[in-house]
Formats: sequence, structure tokens, C-alpha cells
Amino acid sequence: MNPYVPVIMMIAVAGVLAVAGVGLSAVLGPKRYNQAKLDRYESGVQPTPAAEGGGRVPIKYFLVAMTFIIFDVEVVFLYPWAVAYQQFALFGYIAIVTFLALITVPFIYEWRRGGFDWE
Repeated sequence: MNPYVPVIMMIAVAGVLAVAGVGLSAVLGPKRYNQAKLDRYESGVQPTPAAEGGGRVPIKYFLVAMTFIIFDVEVVFLYPWAVAYQQFALFGYIAIVTFLALITVPFIYEWRRGGFDWE
């Protein structure tokens, strides 16, 4: 027997259970519709019209995204380097110092723009 058969069977059973659960909840679930539920906002607050051209997005959004990308990429590259530090020798050391220097530039930029002020 192929060693992947149990894995394929488990994926198939999980898929059937997921689809069956969603389908049965749609069929058997309560359907109590009222005006508040059918409205766009259940809180009763009427939505304001959208700004022309989609509106402006605050720079804080992009700074938080940059922070995530900087630290995510840094961690992804530092883990393998830390594991194989002895094998890389001087070349690995120079490569990681160069990488950290390049990562420091956007970090300082974001720091100066106020990306770490969580007010």
C-alpha cells in the first residue's frame, strides 16, 4: 500500500466534514431575519458616504506594515544563519553584518517618521 494513502484519506475526510458542516448549518440553522439584521450595520449607525477617490490612508498604516516586513524578513534570515554559524565562517559573518546594516536603514527611517509612537 502507498504510504500517502492515509494522509490523502485524512485530507478527504477533513474536506468532507468542512463542506458538510457549512452546508448543514446553512440548511438547519435558524433563519430569523428582521430589519436590523438586514440593514448594513446592526448598531443602527448609518454609513457615511465614501470619500472621492477612495479616501486617504494614514501613513501609520504603512509604517506598521513596514515594521512587520522588516522584522519578519530579518528573523527569517537570522534563524538559519544562527543554526549554521560555524559552517559559514568569515563569509557568513560579513554577509549577515551587511544584511543587518541594510535592514537598519528602513528601521531608522521608520523610527524618525514616528512609527514606534503608539499613541
